[in-house]
Amino acid sequence: MAAELTAHELIAKHRPTLDQALEAIRTRAYWSPHPEHPKAYGENGSLDMAAGKAAFDALLGSRLDLGQPGTDDWVGGETSPYGIELGVSYPHADLDELLPAMKAGQRAWRDAGAEMRAVVCLEILKRISDRTHEFAHAVMHTSGQAFMMAFQAGGPHAQDRGLEAVAYAYVEQVRTPDTAEWTKPQGKRDPLALTKQFTPVPRGVALVIGCNTFPTWNGYPGLFASLATGNAVLVKPHPRAVLPLALTVQVAREVLVEAGFDANLVALAAERPGEGIAKTLATRPEIRIIDYTGSTSFGDWLEANARQAQVYTEKAGVNTVLVDSAANYKGMLSNLAFSLSLYSGQMCTTPQNLLIPRDGIRTDEGPKTFDEVVADLARAVDGLLGDDARANALLGAIVNPDVKARLEAAAGLGEVALASREISNPEFPGAVVRTPVIVKLDGAKPDDEAAYMSECFGPVSFAVAVDSSAEAVELLRRTIREKGAMTVGAYTTDAEVEDAIQEVCLEESAQLSLNLTGGVYVNQTAAFSDFHGSGGNPAANAALCDGAFVANRFRVVEVRREA
Repeated sequence: MAAELTAHELIAKHRPTLDQALEAIRTRAYWSPHPEHPKAYGENGSLDMAAGKAAFDALLGSRLDLGQPGTDDWVGGETSPYGIELGVSYPHADLDELLPAMKAGQRAWRDAGAEMRAVVCLEILKRISDRTHEFAHAVMHTSGQAFMMAFQAGGPHAQDRGLEAVAYAYVEQVRTPDTAEWTKPQGKRDPLALTKQFTPVPRGVALVIGCNTFPTWNGYPGLFASLATGNAVLVKPHPRAVLPLALTVQVAREVLVEAGFDANLVALAAERPGEGIAKTLATRPEIRIIDYTGSTSFGDWLEANARQAQVYTEKAGVNTVLVDSAANYKGMLSNLAFSLSLYSGQMCTTPQNLLIPRDGIRTDEGPKTFDEVVADLARAVDGLLGDDARANALLGAIVNPDVKARLEAAAGLGEVALASREISNPEFPGAVVRTPVIVKLDGAKPDDEAAYMSECFGPVSFAVAVDSSAEAVELLRRTIREKGAMTVGAYTTDAEVEDAIQEVCLEESAQLSLNLTGGVYVNQTAAFSDFHGSGGNPAANAALCDGAFVANRFRVVEVRREA
């Protein structure tokens, strides 16, 4: 069929946004084309709050037919952490039929060029943005995020990360010119003259292995980085969080067709319960790129076994906050309380270990002992979550039984400074909602070390007593080096301590936040400005997003001709 979206129309519509994104990644200044406030939607074809909720409700119990080749079954079974059966069924693919179909459209997609691929990706993101309210409910009811977090992190922030990947992909592809005239003087003889053509060539089919907690935020960077660099993309969602990525695939396929390309450049690989197709897919010869977010064990397996593919992993780490001293003690407590509570600690960036000198710290309120700091932090968390309505809005729901089990087991690891309590959610009685637990541990005891040097994903934090700030710095170094860290936080008024902490983070490649006391938190990163992960420590082998994240998704092939 003829393209409904011409190259001219797409470039005219989206090139200004692409240029702004290119400028944003150059300056690292704040910028976003995607509004964070729910009331910003409802005009120019976008869904408002009521329409978005209605669109989500209409999906419940439905069959999401994507028109993919090789569909041999229909699968589903998602249950919301809020207690709702979604009842959506998805196509199950015969990979021997789907994967060849995905490769068939790559030539035309490759030949379209970097700019055309970029603006098609931006059209996909624009249509997703117009349905942000619908996507927010899909993210909420698969991840357990509270609605406002699902709306922002699963909507505009995820879309920003996708756009950021497109911008980086474009930069890397146009770094080399399309053509060049090459002339080499030969003295008295005629010069050597060649015409050279340079084409960014995709690696092949890319596989995105989705996660349960942030299906869009973690899924979009790899999806759009691969698509923008000319690769077909197969999306394998987490079995408990299929819907947000299935809707994404649906939108992408519609836009690709309207722009005159093969819909099968983007496809979904949903699985039967217990099928575990990620390993099967990851080692197929057609799969040349893999993006994965999830457990360290499977991330390590992918890096070791998917030898035919370029593998990008975000795994797990032990995030640390070092507390040496505080110029704004109340601000520090408030900031940390929010960081520990947001989405029930179910973020790869949530602090786990709080390293505090056992002799206490200096503050603007006078000296505070170790026990006082921990007790004051416990009170700050209690105060933040004292109102159940506010607590539900911050905590969301526990995403799976494993998190709940870790939370309950943590209380037996040491002295409990803050006990977790159960909170009921009047709107969703089936939701499992728990406040964080804070456990005191001794950094000098081997049994305690076994606890705090292991990742305990969920609303669990350890207040670790150390002999000095110098010892804390060395423990920070060892933690990052051995276990990895997505984030590091520190509070200090001492320039020498600050320098020591910064040097550790530079040497061990960990992203550092210093003395945060306001509305920015250690577990949040902003697209176009902040790097999520570094790719330089065991927590992740890639950063979202930098040139390294996109540049190896394609190769430049040269054709030389005599002029």
